[in-house]
Amino acid sequence: MQWAYAHAGVAIPRTSQAQAHAGQPVPLSQARPGDLVVYRSDASHVAMYAGNGQVIHAPYPGARVRYDPVGMLPISSITRV
Repeated sequence: MQWAYAHAGVAIPRTSQAQAHAGQPVPLSQARPGDLVVYRSDASHVAMYAGNGQVIHAPYPGARVRYDPVGMLPISSITRV
């Protein structure tokens, strides 16, 4: 996420836990493309909302970036930076 946001000219924190608090929280019903979707209660995974109920993310280190349903894991929060 940090790389993608940097290419858009926006600086965000490095860790998923810090990214979870980097912006304004929004409900899933108001999520817009570019919002950060933070997963699990420990904020251990972050994806970018892509619209139409999809996120884009790397599922694990070294994996190719891919689209998945927004509800693939338990959502902890959604943040608009």
